[in-house]
Amino acid sequence: MNFPSKLIEDAVNEISRLPGIGKKTALRLTLHLLKQPESSSQSLSHAIVKLRTEVRYCIICHNISDQEICSICSSHRRDKSLICIVEDIPDVLAIENTAQYNGLYHVLGGVISPIQGIGPDELKIDSLLHRIDTAAADDKVQEVILALSATMEGDTTSFFITRKLNERGIKVSTISRGIPIGGELEFTDEVTLGRSILTRISYNAE
Repeated sequence: MNFPSKLIEDAVNEISRLPGIGKKTALRLTLHLLKQPESSSQSLSHAIVKLRTEVRYCIICHNISDQEICSICSSHRRDKSLICIVEDIPDVLAIENTAQYNGLYHVLGGVISPIQGIGPDELKIDSLLHRIDTAAADDKVQEVILALSATMEGDTTSFFITRKLNERGIKVSTISRGIPIGGELEFTDEVTLGRSILTRISYNAE
């Protein structure tokens, strides 16, 4: 692809690094930015810099937050006896958009995958167990929902966590398999995902 300016070429190359964006789409976005007021580009760059330098992660659930503790964990309207375990942050957003769940979350940051060298120690499993073990009497966890993708890695992670939670007498359930096997949670439609949360079933590690 030939570019009339090295500046445009550099912008296209950087934008095309984003997932799902090819060189042609990056070029269209670059030319669009050139047609907008300079203040629009400055606002965009300022927002991106603030995102990278100021974003925080909740010290309790590891979700994205503006504060030390996210708005979900600090909310008095949430059912603190219920924790939904998800693989990553997009899964939290997907479940929240269903408006069918009122408990808390715990973001693992991935799933167990020996092929990729990801074991339990690389995930936020220890912090989940510490969170459950140190919860105040009024906030004691009664049930954990496993909302992991229906893949071999997701099932392996669910099995491992269930064994740990069974030792603590915690009820473990998993979202209904309305989600297709091999499907990713963040790409599931809201109706199916919401029904899966409402019709969750018990998960047995034996």
